[in-house]
Amino acid sequence: MNGFFAGTSILYFLACLALGVLYAWLLYRGNKNLNKKLQYGLTAIRIIAVTAIAWLLFAPLIKTLNYTLDKPVIIIGQDNSLSVGQVKAVGFDQKLYEQSLKILQNKLSDKYEVKAYNFGDSVADGFNFKNQGKLTDASAFFQKIRDEYTNRNIGAIVLATDGIFNHGGNPLYNINQINAPVYTIALGNSIPKRDVLIANVNYNNIVYLDDDFTIEVQVQAFQSDGENTALTISQNGVKVDQQNIAISGNSFVKNIPVKLHAGKIGIQKYTIQLNALQNEITTKNNSQTFYVEVIDGRQKVLMAAVAPHPDLSVLKEAISLNKHYEVKLALADELNSTDPSKFDLIVLYQLPDVQNISSAFLQKLTALKKPTWYIVGAQSNVNAFNQIQNQVNLSSANGSLQEIYPDIADGFTSFNLSEENKKHFSVFDPLLSPFGRLTVNASAIPVFNQRVGKVNTQQPLLFFTNENGLKAGYLMGEGLWRWKLSEAENEIPQSSLNDLISKTVQYLSVKDDKRRFKVFTSRSAYDENESIQFNGTLYNDSYQPVNESEVNLQLKNDSGKVFNYLFSKTENGYQLDVGTMPAGNYSYTASTSLGGQKFTASGRFYVNALIAEYQQTTANHQLLYTISKQSDGKLFMPADLLKIADEILENENIKTISYENRKYDELINIKWLFGVILVLLSVEWFLRKRNGEL
Repeated sequence: MNGFFAGTSILYFLACLALGVLYAWLLYRGNKNLNKKLQYGLTAIRIIAVTAIAWLLFAPLIKTLNYTLDKPVIIIGQDNSLSVGQVKAVGFDQKLYEQSLKILQNKLSDKYEVKAYNFGDSVADGFNFKNQGKLTDASAFFQKIRDEYTNRNIGAIVLATDGIFNHGGNPLYNINQINAPVYTIALGNSIPKRDVLIANVNYNNIVYLDDDFTIEVQVQAFQSDGENTALTISQNGVKVDQQNIAISGNSFVKNIPVKLHAGKIGIQKYTIQLNALQNEITTKNNSQTFYVEVIDGRQKVLMAAVAPHPDLSVLKEAISLNKHYEVKLALADELNSTDPSKFDLIVLYQLPDVQNISSAFLQKLTALKKPTWYIVGAQSNVNAFNQIQNQVNLSSANGSLQEIYPDIADGFTSFNLSEENKKHFSVFDPLLSPFGRLTVNASAIPVFNQRVGKVNTQQPLLFFTNENGLKAGYLMGEGLWRWKLSEAENEIPQSSLNDLISKTVQYLSVKDDKRRFKVFTSRSAYDENESIQFNGTLYNDSYQPVNESEVNLQLKNDSGKVFNYLFSKTENGYQLDVGTMPAGNYSYTASTSLGGQKFTASGRFYVNALIAEYQQTTANHQLLYTISKQSDGKLFMPADLLKIADEILENENIKTISYENRKYDELINIKWLFGVILVLLSVEWFLRKRNGEL
């Protein structure tokens, strides 16, 4: 650190010194009472004090220079993944390698700042030679260097790995962002070995019950030309398919589609197995397990009517286009033998009817509180219709009909209708609706309003209501077959009517979740290196979220082992992170209580095994050479890794950097100067007083 005056401060100082000399000369020039030595001493003190005071009044700036030495940082990254541990080069000595890497660290520490990391599926400080990483993410290692050593003097990077990177980006894209040579240590064996493996499986996590679904298995084989193997697929331990595979070539790749059937609800465990070959380098990559959740997504729809009608065919065709909806049509006497509780949505076509044939069926339906779509027409008993529901009232005087055209209502957002569909509906033929005054609950959501002739009314034609979570739909007219004919006449390629019916049925049949206690995982499937997180919500009687109560979670794996946890409370709910879990299928049950009531919530999830580290057994030394070449580094074999220290020491670009930091301060901020002035004046006053001077 050096300090000196800045700019013209030296001139100010000379002026202040002259003022001090003048003041002292005037004070002591004619003094005869003091001896010469004391007079000269007091004169000097007065000169210094006055000069300092005057100098402070000018408040000059002091420039301070700080020099900071930044030693080069040498960063060593050691691959701690499974692939490094499973395949080693001929003659490789693991203990000698570990000792040599530590010696290299110590040797470099004499002159440089050395930092060591190990990386696999995550990056950690220090060396770790257990080789347990499920993945190899070198890009995360380089990202950590960029994050923690920005604006630092990075001298070099030593990267010990086999070049097998199966997660994150290609490290070649990362080294250009770090201006430092990369010295690579080539681990593993770059010579292909005899191996047959499952390289990849493409599948959907969720499928629907009774659907056929296809998975695609990619099989690879190395150094196995002319061999034969078999691919076996098992579901929950039971073989469901097998295919023989003839291997041709020493670098064999084949994608095999396998068709499976979802015949059972729940999480299904599938295992794919390849028969092992003689003298394979490893058999850990010959099998792969994955889980598929089979859900019963089918909704059962009952169409109830007293007599056949063209509209019923239109409705059934449109609903059946969605394979997840199952439609049953019940007519006349069949109504009384039909159990409406087995259906998710009831379509009442012109029911109640004028002959009251459906009265017994409607009594059963009223007690169930099922989502219902009412379609009113000429055969409807309007008075009975007004009595079986409380959202709509139609006052009809004479039972006559009127033609009603659809007019798109503004602000409808329950589902989307394309602009093209809206244009189609505007030119459709009219429906026939019972004549009368229509009164609708104010909370009704209209899709179409009624247009009579050219007059647009605010009375709805197709609309929805929701009373305490129970949805209902109303179509105040018959003649959907006319709309179907209009589509044919106008040659509309994709049916707007089918789309409308399908979305109406879907909207009405979707159940609102009104449970007061909910616990769920963030996903239904995890990899075994991912943390599993739960979220929970508890509602009071007013359906407001509360979190006064404690929430416990019991987690159970396939073998029946139980793990117990306690949720943490958030602002309006609950949260729990149970960390990583071994591969397998898990079920959970959460429990709590509120106001004397006990609540439980349950669910399932599964954890997939990671086999990426076994899917490539040949080291990629060419990539390591490219990394070193591109960064002006060099590749070394493990036996020669101590030579890296000599390479770094001889690299003239790896040197200590000196940073200069300039700082300007006002002299008046230097507090100790005031103390010096006070001491000088006090000493002068004391000596003058002692010698009889005022």
